[in-house]
Amino acid sequence: MSLTILAVDDSRTIRNMIRLALIPEGFTVYVAEDGIDGLSVLDGIAPDAIITDINMPRLDGFGFIDAVRAQSNHCATPILVLTTENAPEMKKRAQSAGATGWITKPFDPEKLVKALLMFAG
Repeated sequence: MSLTILAVDDSRTIRNMIRLALIPEGFTVYVAEDGIDGLSVLDGIAPDAIITDINMPRLDGFGFIDAVRAQSNHCATPILVLTTENAPEMKKRAQSAGATGWITKPFDPEKLVKALLMFAG
């Protein structure tokens, strides 16, 4: 099965690591460098799932999740938060905004693939 993923992270290294983890597994991966860029990229695709960081310039992950959930065509798209944050209040805030799952960096590529297949597959 080929899933389309949008990965939003201000770290080029993390974006590349996501690509390296997902492309060999048959995923199509689009990337964006922050929430504003993510909304722009999202405008032209129909991802099966979205991965987003929380701490980003211009528009953080919370604002990005809110903006995605406000779009009727993406209100049910799974959103996986991938971040260095692990405070319970941050997780609760992301979940309240509409995040589907949470993975803490550094991430295990195999676990990321499994999580995406579970939420979007």
